[in-house]
Amino acid sequence: MNNTQQTKIIIGLLLGAAAGIIDVIPMIIQKLTWDANLSAFSMWTIAGLFISTSGLKINPIVKGILISFLCLAPCAILIAWKEPFSLVPVSIMTLILGSALGFVIEKVYKKKE
Repeated sequence: MNNTQQTKIIIGLLLGAAAGIIDVIPMIIQKLTWDANLSAFSMWTIAGLFISTSGLKINPIVKGILISFLCLAPCAILIAWKEPFSLVPVSIMTLILGSALGFVIEKVYKKKE
């Protein structure tokens, strides 16, 4: 693994974790269960990794949204099964954080080059 790949991985994990913290703060305030909090945090950490290491040649904001919704899909099925209306705020947060993550990862990586 070369330095470029390591840099992409580190940027993705750190910014993904930051997005996870941003997503989990309102969940903690709402007193949601810890399994839901850990699930959201890990989803964003993984999404950050995937966004930063993806070779998709598309707009970084669109890439962030696409990859974030793909990461959300398995959990979204479980959420929709029990509480379908909960998907509205989850989808809005995924849209906002996914686009921001794609944008910021691209900017930080370009700055490192």
